[in-house]
Amino acid sequence: MQNEEFDTIIRGGTVVNGQGTGARDIGISKGKITAINTDISGNAPTEIDAKGLLVLPGGVDTHCHIEQVSGAGLLNADTFETATRSAAFGGTTTVVSFAAQHPGHQMRKVVSDYAALAEKGAMIDYAFHMIVADTGNGNLTHDIPELIAQGHRSIKIFTTYDKVRQDDKSILDILDLAKRDGALVCFHAENDGLIRNMTEKLLAEEKTAPKYHAESHPREAEIEAIDRMCRFAEFTGARIMIFHVSTREGAEIVRRARARGVNVQAETCPHYLFMTVDILESENPARFMCSPPQRTADDQHALWEAIADGTIQLVTSDHAPYRMDETGKFAHGPDAPFNRIANGMPGLETRLPLMFNAMVSEGRSSVEDFVRLTATEPARAFGLLDKGQIDIGFDADICLWDPERTHTFAANDLHDNVGYNPFVGTTVKGIPVTVMSRGEITLRDGNFKGIAGKGKWLPMSAGSDHH
Repeated sequence: MQNEEFDTIIRGGTVVNGQGTGARDIGISKGKITAINTDISGNAPTEIDAKGLLVLPGGVDTHCHIEQVSGAGLLNADTFETATRSAAFGGTTTVVSFAAQHPGHQMRKVVSDYAALAEKGAMIDYAFHMIVADTGNGNLTHDIPELIAQGHRSIKIFTTYDKVRQDDKSILDILDLAKRDGALVCFHAENDGLIRNMTEKLLAEEKTAPKYHAESHPREAEIEAIDRMCRFAEFTGARIMIFHVSTREGAEIVRRARARGVNVQAETCPHYLFMTVDILESENPARFMCSPPQRTADDQHALWEAIADGTIQLVTSDHAPYRMDETGKFAHGPDAPFNRIANGMPGLETRLPLMFNAMVSEGRSSVEDFVRLTATEPARAFGLLDKGQIDIGFDADICLWDPERTHTFAANDLHDNVGYNPFVGTTVKGIPVTVMSRGEITLRDGNFKGIAGKGKWLPMSAGSDHH
């Protein structure tokens, strides 16, 4: 092999890829992986010594809210610049965030406005989900099919929340369209009526503190909606993804649906695996409010079982950043009732270290399983062709992990714009020390080299069978 073929050689690390795990060198040219060999001879302009390190694909986080106006009209704390910087510090090199339509908006304008923000700020590669709030105005007949054809092949639907939720008939119409045009439909699946019913009761009893948020989103709301969406997928033949499964029953519904041949995948998030509902009893609980809420230790156990048997195939962050002030969580005042406090917490930077620690360092499963759950499967599910694995021809999005290095999360040590770390006090073993995006070093030993606008938009492929 001619030496000048490579811009960079990573030497002597333990490479984890589909062919197995072992000591290999990796040759990179023009942003792509062009050689994987036990010993690549010659030199390259950049050589990286990876001895003692794991060489993993960069994380793919397919569920993050970035520079997005929520259904309630609040702008997230993060811009593309701050969010993708934080992602890179956590070992993530690809994000999929939300182009959020509000009623009355044209989807094509929503996507083009959102794309302009990403183009200006993103430091790593990205794609979008289209949040559908309005199926009229030619959105369903014209805009959405056209956008799917351009490569925006993921649609997000809410079954709850006033401004964005879709009724059953609209959901079925969207599923028919997605089936016809080769798109994936992702669901925030909670029953709206159950949430309204509980919220009214709690407020009537003057139970307004943040801790009552969990009661206002009863587990039955998730159970009913996941089951209904799986039935709708079965009826239409469409491919769906259930976002942020939080309950034992939710996981079991997905398991049974898959066994019946329904084309459904599911994800969960670190806050369901590592927090339980009693965290809402802690000091300043608004920090931990998310929907669905955290559940019980038994649910956590069931989620880990669902990960182990392949029922849950992805773990994503659901990064939903709001500052703890009047711009974010407390937009309706410091004593706002639970139903007027923004839901969500930051997670782009903590997702991989938390999962690596739980899966690899604590011995729950293998480093191969970690890679599959946090990089390979997310990329595959959304048709991100050259992402999520270390193989010839793939983008050189590579992360060098020090499996022995530990880090204890501090109160405000993240590189986003949120101002707090929900996992403060947690110690993780195994952290990313060098992060590359398309063959360029973005982060090395805490030294950040990312450039705003450097990230590229990724079209989603419809081609492969994802089931």
